[in-house]
Order: sequence, then structure tokens, then C-alpha cells
Amino acid sequence: MAARPGSQGRRQVPEDTRCEAHREPLRLFCDDDQTLLCGRCRAQQHDGHAVYGVQEAAGGYRRLFQELLNASREKLGVAESMLADERDRMATVQGEEQDFKEMIESEYRIRFQLMVEEMNFQSLEGCVFNLNVRENGLNQLMEFATELKEKSQETLQRLNVLGKENMNKLKESEVRLSEQICGLQRITAELEKKCGDYTLALLQNARCSVERSESLLRQCLEPAQITDLSLCLVTGMSRMLNILQRAVTLDPKTAHPCLVLSEDLRSVSLRNVQQDVPGSPGRFVFGATVLGVEGFTSGRHYWEVDVEKATKWQLGISEDSASSDGDLPAASRDKFLLTGSVMGTDYTFWVFPPLKRVFLRGEQMHKVGVFLDREYGQVAFYDVTNRSLIYNFSSLAFRGAVRPIFSLCIPSGGTSSDSLSICFPHVSPCDVNVSP
Repeated sequence: MAARPGSQGRRQVPEDTRCEAHREPLRLFCDDDQTLLCGRCRAQQHDGHAVYGVQEAAGGYRRLFQELLNASREKLGVAESMLADERDRMATVQGEEQDFKEMIESEYRIRFQLMVEEMNFQSLEGCVFNLNVRENGLNQLMEFATELKEKSQETLQRLNVLGKENMNKLKESEVRLSEQICGLQRITAELEKKCGDYTLALLQNARCSVERSESLLRQCLEPAQITDLSLCLVTGMSRMLNILQRAVTLDPKTAHPCLVLSEDLRSVSLRNVQQDVPGSPGRFVFGATVLGVEGFTSGRHYWEVDVEKATKWQLGISEDSASSDGDLPAASRDKFLLTGSVMGTDYTFWVFPPLKRVFLRGEQMHKVGVFLDREYGQVAFYDVTNRSLIYNFSSLAFRGAVRPIFSLCIPSGGTSSDSLSICFPHVSPCDVNVSP
């Protein structure tokens, strides 16, 4: 009677094991039945089966076990790394949800403040002193405030639902990956033992070990597919931004030597060689950057920049840390920046500080709007093309004068024709009649 390795459970098969029926050495292995054979067993019961010498069979399985072991170790490493990433994403998602919450609340505050300023502008322009008209204006403001509050709550509720859904998906992914890791650890240990076993012991349960290993290795390792929270970003832009838009110009004394400014000081382009320019304490020497001439110490201000002809750019504000005279070395200024880069039709955005990526939905961006509110410490960036918020900073404490900042990327090799242009104001404040 042939000896089936699996029939002895986990007990080791001695190398000198003999056939129970014929008392002959078990020197053959039937791969079809996973059975150890003697010569007489083969002739009587296994004619036509795949039968090998035990050394040959063990050698084949040993090589297969080693391949599976290598694959198992590799997949275990990938799974452990993915699990660590998923746990990091949990913390990141919680932080992003809080950031989005603060951005949404800040944007609706900005809109209410701008609505108040818009109504004040109307009153001053029309010299409205009639009490009934003023009362109607206050009623409109209250209605607008109620509408903003409802929209804010709706957006925040949608954000909260998406945040919970994302967290649940990540937790499910954590459980699934943990189970896969436990399975891979067990099969890795089993394969390591198999690879170290002697001939007959290696053939015990060989096919079962192979099938268990292959089954685990066929399982896909996939991170959780979560929803982009940018779906909750506020769309639309306040009409008052048109009134606040400033005719910003560039300051040649701060321009990096690789930058060329237009005659009207409203456009900047990159030059492939540095120009011979006079030294200036405020000139940028490490990055292709230039400041705006205007230094804002109070009030609300807005400007737009055409970024269509730039593949990588930075926009934002630069604050003089200790003074407002503009003569501070460039590196000593505090900055709040939006960075955009495009490759083909794909855009990537980052904000600073702290450095973090901003995920946006929408079509190609041509213009970026920058809003500054000195009184409330707010800086907001808008996608003017798609009329939506990109990102905003709030609760900032400005000390010195704040100036617009513009940067292009100096290429590491080759040439670049990138340029930025400051847009002319849409309207002049004295010519505008704004309706609520």
C-alpha cells in the first residue's frame, strides 16, 4: 500500500520509511495523487500517472516553494507598507477635513464681509440717506446672511458625510490589509520551513501548501478609494472683488536678474541668461521672483494674474517682517503662496505654509485671483476661469507692509518662455453701480 504524505497529518516522514504493503523503500512520488510509492505500488495502482523519483519531485517542489517564498516576502512587504500608508491617510484625512472646514467657514465670512462692504459702497455712491431705503438694505443684508448661513451649513454637512465615508473606507481597508498580512505571515513561515525540510518531509502536503500560497498571492492589495473633499469647495465669487481689484504693478528693484519686465510693469517673463542689473537690497537672487510696487498696510485688496503662458508659477503675498519700507532682504520676508504647475493638461497645486498639496476639480485654469484682507488676516486664492475657491489662509497676524509676489521657475536645462501678466481691473470703482 502506498504511503500518502498527507495521511500522517503533520508528523514527519522518516527518510527510511518503507511501503506498508510491500516493505520496500518509498523511492517514488506520484504527483497526481500526492503519494509516496515503492516500485510495486507504481506498477499495480499508478500506471499512467505522473510519477517521479523522490529526489526529483522534492527538487521541483523545493524550487517552486522558493519562488513562492520570494513572492510571499515581497507581497508581505508591500502589504505592510500599504497598511502603514492607510493609517497615515487616516490622520491626513482627519486633518484635511478640518482644513476644509476652516476654509469653508472662512470663505463664507469673506463673502458676508464683502456683501456688507458692497452695500456700504452702494450707499456712498448713491448718497442714500433715506431711512426706508436704508432699512430695506438692512433687510437685504439679513436675508443674505441667512442664505449664507444655510449654504455654509449645507456645505459643512456634505463635508462631514464625505469625511465619515472616507474614514469608514480606510478602516475597512485597514482590517482587510491586516487580515492579508496575517495570512501572508503564516504562509511565509510555512514556506520557509518547507524550503528547509529534508526530502520526504518536504513532499508532505506539498500541493496543499502550493495551493494555499497561490491563493493568498492572487489576492489583490488595494488601498481604499476615497472621495476627494474638494467636491465640497465653495463655488462662485463675490461681485465685490471687481470693485476691490487693484492695478498692481511690478517693482523692477526686486526682480531677479533672469526676469524681464514689460514697459508698463504689468508682465514678467523668464530670460535664459541673467541680465546685468544694478544691485538692490530687496532684489531676489535665488529664485525668479519679483514683488509688486504696492505695499498694503490696511484694507481689502484683490488682483488677478494670467497664468496661461506659464508651466510653473507662484503667486501670493510677501510680508516685510520688521518694517514696511520694502528694503528688507528678500529671504527675510514671510510669504503665503500658491504654486501651480502644468504638464500637458494635468495641473498640480501646492500652498505654503505649511507645504501641502491642493486637489482641484475643473478644466484648465487661465487666471488666478488673489484676495487680501488686512483687517481680518485673510488671504484667498481663486480660480477665476472656473469661478471657484482654490484655497484660503485665515487668522493671519500681519506686522509689516504686505506686497504681491510673483515667481516663475528657472529651468534646470534648456530654455523657457514662461510669463505672467497682471490683469487690468475689470471696472473702475467710480463707474460701477452694483446691485445686491
